[in-house]
Amino acid sequence: MYKKYLMGNQAIAYGAVAAGVNLVSGYPGTPSTEVLETIAKIRGDDTYVEWSVNEKSALEVAAGASYAGARTLVTMKQVGLNVASDPLMSLEYVGIKGGMVVMVADDPGPISSQTEQDTRSFAMFSKLPCFDPSSVAEAYQMIQDAFDLSEKYGTPVFLRSTTRISHGYESIDIKDKDEYYKNSPSGFVKDSGRWVIFPRLAFANHKILEERNDKLKDVFSSYDKNEIIKADASDGIRRGIASGGVSVAYVREAMKSVSELPLLKIGTPFPFPESLAVTFLSELDEVLCIEELDPVIERALIFTCGKYGLKTKIRGKLTGDAVRAGENSVDIVKADIAAFLGIDRASEEIDISDAPSLPVRPPVLCAGCPHRASFYAVKKAMEGKKTLYAGDIGCYTLGNAMPLDMVDTCLCMGAGINIAQGVYHIEEDTTAFAFVGDSTFFASGITGVVNAVYNQADMVLVVLDNSTTAMTGHQPHPGTGHTMMGDVVEKISIEGILKGIGLTTVETVDPLDLPLAVDTVKRVAAEKGVRAIIFKSPCIAVVPSGKPYNVLDEKCIKCKKCIRELGCPAIYIDDGNIRIDKSLCTGCGLCSKVCPVSAIEGGSTNV
Repeated sequence: MYKKYLMGNQAIAYGAVAAGVNLVSGYPGTPSTEVLETIAKIRGDDTYVEWSVNEKSALEVAAGASYAGARTLVTMKQVGLNVASDPLMSLEYVGIKGGMVVMVADDPGPISSQTEQDTRSFAMFSKLPCFDPSSVAEAYQMIQDAFDLSEKYGTPVFLRSTTRISHGYESIDIKDKDEYYKNSPSGFVKDSGRWVIFPRLAFANHKILEERNDKLKDVFSSYDKNEIIKADASDGIRRGIASGGVSVAYVREAMKSVSELPLLKIGTPFPFPESLAVTFLSELDEVLCIEELDPVIERALIFTCGKYGLKTKIRGKLTGDAVRAGENSVDIVKADIAAFLGIDRASEEIDISDAPSLPVRPPVLCAGCPHRASFYAVKKAMEGKKTLYAGDIGCYTLGNAMPLDMVDTCLCMGAGINIAQGVYHIEEDTTAFAFVGDSTFFASGITGVVNAVYNQADMVLVVLDNSTTAMTGHQPHPGTGHTMMGDVVEKISIEGILKGIGLTTVETVDPLDLPLAVDTVKRVAAEKGVRAIIFKSPCIAVVPSGKPYNVLDEKCIKCKKCIRELGCPAIYIDDGNIRIDKSLCTGCGLCSKVCPVSAIEGGSTNV
């Protein structure tokens, strides 16, 4: 063993490798992405890694490998679990052979997501065991335990992380390579009675997995990551805290300055460790549940009290004694515990009335981002016309911000293409545009285009092709020409796919060539049926920047059009004059094409 300072996602990766993982698949999504990327860096020759086109594909690839006896890991964020849920819900009935862990990173806040889903609730819904680490060190150990349990009971297992576990750091004990478990897949054995899901098989296996989960309640009651941490009872009322995940760390810190209370620490929220909970509850009159997102522990304790006739009062989100949405923090937990104990903490609060306001930093497209030029070209081309701009998930969602204001809807990955169709079928006088990124097109956009062609919609598909998966850290995808294993492969052509689906009009244009881009939009928008524009220009983070542009004061008329219409963070006003921040400007040249008096010049484009 040796010490290593690791991010939570890195610790999970090291734990998976130590557990002998043979195949890792996933789809990038913050805060989960670094798990697969780290494994790609530290893996041995017998571990295969891939970024799949979406989470459904990733889970099915892992299931196939697991059928052959491989230990497999699937990584995703909480909204990706929705995409993977179709095969996962069936896989719970079929089962697996090699250990299979589904690592899902939840995003309380949410910080970079469209939902605050709780994978613990999904675990109960899908009847799959769930591990919920409270620290980086626990995450490292738990994923190894999860592989063992998965293999022993023949079931996929969740490892649920959250942002503060995934992106927190800790110095932890790591196994030496000679301590790693070595898994040798036995190969796929044909057995249609096991691997082919029919209603009769599902019915029989449903009874088996319910019996298995009943056993796991007792197994988890003796699992060392579920524990009762003793403390002296306060005043005359016997009170305690129940918590899980990163909230355990907040509780421990908060109790240092409020009051030490008995703590029930839950590391496996499903199946719930009932007998351990009964031991804890039987000694207390009141329990406050501190957890993020859903009241999973709270509901489990209420159920346990009812089942075993315990009189302990359970308090938490359902009773209004804990916050019902967002992340916890030490301060929030301190306040909840103090209120639970009837302590007035007003005297402890620090007066910050004279503190300066924090600067407002709204999310914005990067300086030089080609998406800005794409949105602007469409906006100029369609001025005065009735339009719908259906957006999607990615950097380009930021096109909703002023002054562009070019995203009217955004639901989930790939949805914009179908939403545009729905609006057209109701309002045929609307020119419906659907914006989608290149990575999202491959992940979940293709079927929407097929639906549009088949059902004779009238819409303009705009593919914003910046040659990467930009928002989650520039991961490769089928259109980039390389894989996570380092192989150079044939690029899959978006234009070729669209023409294969049946589109006759597919135009590819550089959005930074503004006059040509505007003309292309006008021409394509005037046609009927399903047609597409591919705005192709690389993300500024994957190509060298060009020379920055300058504002010529003697020509500038201070009309502020470059600021009012583009919203580029590199352009600003200084003492009444328009200026360009040379440290931000990438030399894209869009502002020079917008300026009505040619007062912006210099630089050189990088495309």
